[in-house]
Amino acid sequence: MEANTSVDMFSKVLENQLLQTTKLVEEHLDSEIQKLDQMDEDELERLKEKRLEALRKAQQQKQEWLSKGHGEYREIPSERDFFQEVKESKKVVCHFYRDSTFRCKILDRHLIILSKKHLETKFLKLNVEKAPFLCERLRIKVIPTLALVKDGKTQDYVVGFTDLGNTDDFTTETLEWRLGCSDILNYSGNLMEPPFQSQKKFGTNFTKLEKKTIRGKKYDSDSDDD
Repeated sequence: MEANTSVDMFSKVLENQLLQTTKLVEEHLDSEIQKLDQMDEDELERLKEKRLEALRKAQQQKQEWLSKGHGEYREIPSERDFFQEVKESKKVVCHFYRDSTFRCKILDRHLIILSKKHLETKFLKLNVEKAPFLCERLRIKVIPTLALVKDGKTQDYVVGFTDLGNTDDFTTETLEWRLGCSDILNYSGNLMEPPFQSQKKFGTNFTKLEKKTIRGKKYDSDSDDD
């Protein structure tokens, strides 16, 4: 009997909250409609021009990004190219990879998708064997590593898959969320709720780091398969 009473009370509270929310939305819409009704032709024309100008600027920005190599996931051949690329763009994600590390290929698939979705960010990849000086300068010791560069300065790193739920099966949205946490792309979801929290389990594919050597330098590989 007490359980039924509790359920009824909960249902009534929920119903009242829904009604209040609906009322607020309706009041907001009524207010916006009233504003439009009160506008004269000159005000409506100015509003129209303002929106058209915003669209023009957005299109110009899009074309500028595309001209600088945004909108695709590209490999750069050398360290020298890295410095030029980050100088040109405000937000850059660079994947430091190695061909023999299979987790780099996992990242590739997700980065291809994100590069097309987030034109505001440039997505690059660079083979660590071709960038010994840069890897030392940026202290890159684990492969794969994503360097997140903003305004020409490296602001953050995504090292291995630790921040992605410790699993090889993380979703593209999980990587998108992690990059959004560093403000390196515009994430539309809730940064306080990592997507992998909704997964039933994770971490089953996470393996211990192994020491690898590249041109006499030791790198940790977040992979057990070469």
